Amino acid sequence: MLQPIKPYKKEFDYSYALGVFLTIELLEHKPEHVLSIILSTNAVKNSGLEKIRAIAESHGITIEVNDRLIERLSPKENCYAVGVFRKYDNKLDSRKNHIVLVNPMDSGNLGTIIRTSLGFKFTNMAIIRPAVDIFDPKSIRASMGAVFSMGFSYFDSFEAYQEVFSYHQLYPFLLNGRVKIQEVHGIKKEPYALIFGNESSGLPESFNTIGTGITIPHAKTIDSLNLSVAAAIAEYEFTRDA
Repeated sequence: MLQPIKPYKKEFDYSYALGVFLTIELLEHKPEHVLSIILSTNAVKNSGLEKIRAIAESHGITIEVNDRLIERLSPKENCYAVGVFRKYDNKLDSRKNHIVLVNPMDSGNLGTIIRTSLGFKFTNMAIIRPAVDIFDPKSIRASMGAVFSMGFSYFDSFEAYQEVFSYHQLYPFLLNGRVKIQEVHGIKKEPYALIFGNESSGLPESFNTIGTGITIPHAKTIDSLNLSVAAAIAEYEFTRDA
């Protein structure tokens, strides 16, 4: 090992992919950032072991068998593999459409949105601080490893994002947005940014004057949609004529 490995903390410069499938996703998409692979003595029972070994060996990545260390790192039983990787920086593609999450705070939502976004061919995500840690193993697990295929950048404010990507058309999702989601096909222009707010509070009122506000109509029996559900509906509608 290159350094002592401890249970994850946000301030670390490394993180973990916990489990065989996530470790394979890490190795396939970000092998240059992998520090080491830790395997369980029970890993021989898993069909993914051979693939992990083959990819790791082809990239000269160290493999260690250490049950005790896996138990320390993973709260989940039957974790047969851990991929240890160095955190990395990404740059967003200015030519592509973006997903912008303003102050997301839930690892499960973040991971689900990342996976869904890839399913609709969104590969660039801006995250506005304060926000949940995308490198938290919980976020990685919720994304089912899709995070390793997603380009992402953190920004200290939405204004900081807008300053860099000033040519993107802005579509904030608001409860009082003036355009219904079903009507976007007549107005959308690329490249664009789909903007979503915090799980509990949504977007701040300042977004009422930014870009073209979009609303997703739903029955009045609920006050709002879950963030990951709203993002999925928006992504589907914006891309269904592509």
